[in-house]
Amino acid sequence: MKTHLPKVNLDQRKWHVVDANGAVLGRLAVQIANILRGRNKPVYTPHMDAGDFVVVINAEKVVLTGKKETDKEFMSYSGWKGGEKYRTVAQVRAKTPEKLITHAVRGMVPKNRLGRVLMTKLKVYKGNQHPHAAQQPETLGVAK
Repeated sequence: MKTHLPKVNLDQRKWHVVDANGAVLGRLAVQIANILRGRNKPVYTPHMDAGDFVVVINAEKVVLTGKKETDKEFMSYSGWKGGEKYRTVAQVRAKTPEKLITHAVRGMVPKNRLGRVLMTKLKVYKGNQHPHAAQQPETLGVAK
């Protein structure tokens, strides 16, 4: 008996808008990752891209619990000796707040070709304006 693989119709992908104002970063990232992967659909298959597009607004207003605002650090490495740079969450939020959400969601999707495709469907913006009104996105409520 053969295993049934559902056909994923790429034309029926929806667009969702998520307001990150006051949302806890980890809880928000889990919900976004599940929508990107398509885990909220009956045709979910772990090795296929069945998810929808997600637009996140107000990225600078996301909340971190505890002392993570000052204690958590992001490391980047240039490839040269002594090329490590450490930035706190407050520094990242001041410069590029979109990276907070993108980094959290990237850690929750597969680390392979499928994960890179899924990340192209995530659009993160600071402020409450986004250029995707033509796609008629529906508002998605997230747990605060």
